Amino acid sequence: MGFWIYMLIMDLLVPVTMIDFGKYFKTKAPKEINAVFGYRTSMSMKNRDTWEFAHKYCGKIWYICGWILLIVTIVAMIPFFGQGADVVGIVGAVLLGIQMIPLVGSILPTELALRKHFDKSGNRRMPDHMKRGDETER
Repeated sequence: MGFWIYMLIMDLLVPVTMIDFGKYFKTKAPKEINAVFGYRTSMSMKNRDTWEFAHKYCGKIWYICGWILLIVTIVAMIPFFGQGADVVGIVGAVLLGIQMIPLVGSILPTELALRKHFDKSGNRRMPDHMKRGDETER
């Protein structure tokens, strides 16, 4: 039972971290663009606008995925309460591997969103309806 509790706590660290940092990042980005803390890619670090956009976007993904992973982890661990350490360890490792998918996978949609909204220099792209000129005013 002690090992099961330990594994549950360890497996809840990733979802809880995603929830906490997701909540933080979706409301505010770290004050300074830096290479130590925050969503750090070459595109997100172009300027303050890309930095804030990337944190808000990735923060939403982490917050939602964190809550889903939290529930899935608890539900998945319950049937293994009282099982041997080998079984609990394998289940815990599998859950941790599954948790890494949205944690690391959040990079792809965030980078795609950055490229959709900003050019390679970090300047905001003009929305399609503004590119057409004054057609909507006629």
